[in-house]
Amino acid sequence: NAPYSATETLSRQQTLANGNSISTKSQSLVYRDSSGRIRTEETITPAASSGKTAFTVVTIFDPVAGYRYVLDSSTMIAQQSLLPKSRGTAPTTRPTPPARPNETTTDLGTQNVNGESSKGTQITLTIPAGMIGNAQAIQVVRSSWISTELSVPVQIKTTDPRNGSSDMELTNISHSEPAATLFVVPAGYTVQQGGGRGTGGPRGNGRRGPNPQ
Repeated sequence: NAPYSATETLSRQQTLANGNSISTKSQSLVYRDSSGRIRTEETITPAASSGKTAFTVVTIFDPVAGYRYVLDSSTMIAQQSLLPKSRGTAPTTRPTPPARPNETTTDLGTQNVNGESSKGTQITLTIPAGMIGNAQAIQVVRSSWISTELSVPVQIKTTDPRNGSSDMELTNISHSEPAATLFVVPAGYTVQQGGGRGTGGPRGNGRRGPNPQ
């Protein structure tokens, strides 16, 4: 009962030891209807040297029907996999996980982020000197802002001296109900069995889907 559509942008930047830097950026469209079905849509642009044209990869996560589909417009094939069955009603309360050593959590309060009233949390992980061969302590900081109405992250920023920084932004957010046709396999696609159960979510990326809570 919290439909939306939005643009999800993921940016990464890494500075190499010689001063060179690597920057990448990807965008996808995300839709969720009132029944909890989710569609993500990303256009893939191959390198010019490959001679291949751009194509679209769509993932449809449908807990209503119990299937996950991955559609590839370059082959017109939709891979279908069965979602795990629900194991019953989840408990209303969950035990608080034990605090991890060298990790602190800071409540950032509530702010308007990308047009959404959002609750912020910052997690700071400190890797002591010598733990992984590091001469000095390393701090990894991850701040996330979760929409209070949609219960999805609208912004996640991570800085890690080992891997660089990353930034996920959910923008162009609309609370309107997406068209029902977005959550079904279009005519012209050949449906093939994926050969196993789905992962239980719309993505297998640490990319979230956009709900890396």
